[in-house]
Amino acid sequence: QHVTFSAMSYAPLTGGQQAGYGAAYPGQGPVDAPSFQGDTPGEDAAENENAQAPASTAPSLDHVEAVAGYEGVGFNAGALAPPPTYAQTVGQQTAATQAVTVPRVTEQQAREALLDHVSQNCCYGKGAAQELVFTSIEPSSAFHYTLETYGESRTTAWAMEPFIGQPLDTAMNGPAPKPWDIIAQPMALFSNETRHIEIPHTASRKPCHKCSGRGYNTCYHCHGGRRIFCNGCSGSGRYSVYLHGQMRLESCAWCCGSGRKMCPVCNGLGEVGCTVCKGQGQLKWSKRLTITWQNHKSDHVVERTSLPGELIAGAQGQLAFRDEQIRVLAVSDFPEPAVNQASYQLVGEHSASYFNKERVLKQRHQVRIVPVSTAHYEWKGKLSQFWVFGFENRVHAPDYPQKCCCGCTIL
Repeated sequence: QHVTFSAMSYAPLTGGQQAGYGAAYPGQGPVDAPSFQGDTPGEDAAENENAQAPASTAPSLDHVEAVAGYEGVGFNAGALAPPPTYAQTVGQQTAATQAVTVPRVTEQQAREALLDHVSQNCCYGKGAAQELVFTSIEPSSAFHYTLETYGESRTTAWAMEPFIGQPLDTAMNGPAPKPWDIIAQPMALFSNETRHIEIPHTASRKPCHKCSGRGYNTCYHCHGGRRIFCNGCSGSGRYSVYLHGQMRLESCAWCCGSGRKMCPVCNGLGEVGCTVCKGQGQLKWSKRLTITWQNHKSDHVVERTSLPGELIAGAQGQLAFRDEQIRVLAVSDFPEPAVNQASYQLVGEHSASYFNKERVLKQRHQVRIVPVSTAHYEWKGKLSQFWVFGFENRVHAPDYPQKCCCGCTIL
């Protein structure tokens, strides 16, 4: 059936549901309060507390105007190839290896570091740390090499927002610049950042594709029927009660005996504000440029003892080498050959992974030297060892002899 009625004759316009109606925008005037014109369901809808507005879908590309240089751009972001000149830039190694003096850990320092480590573990006893006898302390050095490549990538896509009278930078102001011609700088090098920029001269105003420019759509709860079945009485208008020894039928207080209630979503209007244009009826369309600055970091630890490499990476060390350029060369003259080999491998991996996909702004790499001491000791006739590493004298003692589970007492 086809029904035409004025919503205002049925119920007053109240609540935040209809706040968008009546908003004005230049050139068209205010959007009228909803006057439902359309097919209504043959039966009233059931009450559904979990009813939600349907998800918005993107319109056809025929809905928007073509922009020169952006013909293939859709509603999903598409990656853009970086300028080829950046991939050809090759730097020269300018930094030299610095001389580093690695301190030796004494027996007293090793014992103090172990006691501090024990105090940070509630189930460790300090007796072993106080009584153990050192047999030897072997000093060594670990090397932590890191390489960072700071790249910039750009994507473009159509973007839309409700039109509320904001200025429009249309194609009448000139041709749209190419994505890589738009100047933008990150807040800080080697720091991840994402920025959205409206591409100049691509804005336009169009009627909303979701509501056809009306500012409202058929209510998703009552489907335009304005009323719903009352859950309190299952639509009968009455319910049974046991009173004074007998069953009686009482009029439902929720629907006043009618079996129907006004739809709480649309307040009986049969229409709800459009979720796409927010009740404005029109949308602002523009091309949006998304710039992503990302720092890609790789590292390698050269360690000759059994100390886990991730502990070396987090320990304090002394800088022995550092270089920063648009494109660095692999380290080739470091005294430790394993560092040179790791640098050659990681620089090659970054070159293959990022230079052809992103606009590389900067690279930097460095080598830190972390002191490591292996402390061998004897306690109660048993031999064991622990490691003291980093300039802060951190301890790794997985085989410490005085451990226990929670709740135990160590004398």
